Amino acid sequence: MTRPPGGFDLTELLARRGAERYELHSRHLNHQLPRMLRTIGFDKVYERAEGAYFWDAEGNDYLDMLGGFGVMGLGRHHPVVRKALHDVLDAQLADLTRFDCQPLPGLLAERLLAQTPHLDRVFFGNSGTEAVETALKFARRATGQPRVLYCAHAFHGLTAGALSVNGENAFRDGFAPLLPDTAVELGDLDALERELRAGDVAALVVEPIQGKGVHAAPPGYLRSAQELLHAHGALLVADEVQTGLGRTGDFYAFQYEAGVEPDLVCVAKALSGGYVPVGATLGKDWIFKKVYSSMDRVLVHSASFGSNAQAMAAGLAVLAVLEDEHVVANARVTGELLRSRLAALVHRYELLHEVRGRGLMIGIEFGRPESIRLRSRWAMLQAARKGLFAQMVVVPLLQRHRILTQVSGDHLEVIKLIPPLIIGEREVDRFVSAFTAVMDDAHNGGGLMWDFGRTLVRQAVGNR
Repeated sequence: MTRPPGGFDLTELLARRGAERYELHSRHLNHQLPRMLRTIGFDKVYERAEGAYFWDAEGNDYLDMLGGFGVMGLGRHHPVVRKALHDVLDAQLADLTRFDCQPLPGLLAERLLAQTPHLDRVFFGNSGTEAVETALKFARRATGQPRVLYCAHAFHGLTAGALSVNGENAFRDGFAPLLPDTAVELGDLDALERELRAGDVAALVVEPIQGKGVHAAPPGYLRSAQELLHAHGALLVADEVQTGLGRTGDFYAFQYEAGVEPDLVCVAKALSGGYVPVGATLGKDWIFKKVYSSMDRVLVHSASFGSNAQAMAAGLAVLAVLEDEHVVANARVTGELLRSRLAALVHRYELLHEVRGRGLMIGIEFGRPESIRLRSRWAMLQAARKGLFAQMVVVPLLQRHRILTQVSGDHLEVIKLIPPLIIGEREVDRFVSAFTAVMDDAHNGGGLMWDFGRTLVRQAVGNR
């Protein structure tokens, strides 16, 4: 079809204005983002992407070990997901009428629940934080209790309710008052039981593996916590927004521990296929019936764009690819290969403290070295701002080796690897080789790396 004169042409618009991307962001969006990217040398211009790779205008490839913070479980532009989206657009469905029942939401719910046979119903929203908000509301309504427990250092989203169960003060500061929720340490069953004795707890919301720092719940914790919660009439909420859909080598991370059956499960990120935002809250039948207790309450919890056809089509395509291409098994095998090869380096480098994780969710933690020469440099960075050494590793991985990674959280000396679940031995070889070169440079006193460290120190001190 010929476009009429003056009609909208996205290709032409990007060709004409695309080079202004950083300027437009500085002027109209979060002005600190381009500033931060320029400071750490991340102000790249990527022209296209496919699978686990980006390419710049010169045709250089970049390995993506960040996966859009877990959104790109299947990598970028998977052909099955793309086809599903083209098909659903071409179908011109009567979507979002609000007063009918389209087939795609029911089909996607059916497929998700098949992976979670102890749960019965699904609410579809638009993001991970919205999935958590749904779980908070449902838990309060179902139990009649007001307080939700969460774990220190947890991350469950940045909207007001989810922020109330966020275990990092840096995200909470300046946004009080929040909901009356209480933090307990991950793995501390005694602390959990003390809080439950108050009799006002609706639920514990927990990540089976925390994204901040990549800390897994201790063996047996989730099952014991579930028993304590149920004994006090409270619910277990598993936040699988980042860990779900194969990330840890099981479809859900909670499935690693036998006997764990959360009352509510939150998923998002990878369910989108990297295209259409979608979140889902899975739960038990009796919980949903408490929330939607009568026809008068049919819309007591809803989302304007929830269950839209494009998101549902993307989700169905993602689940099909996970099964057809054995993606979950690949995450388990490739993740173990990557983790074991990195763990073998711990005794080689005194700055490398620990490698941990499960599947393709791996944390690389750095720590205080023993040698006096390295210890003085480490102390300089720590005095300015904790987390600078990890950033020093991230930057040469990108600048010299064209591998995108990032630190696991503010003030953490941890790099988190959450690449697309489709990577294989070739990508493992490339990352381990590059990481070894960067660590050799750091331990040999490589000038460029430590010069950049001094730049980060000046920046950190200037921001105080």
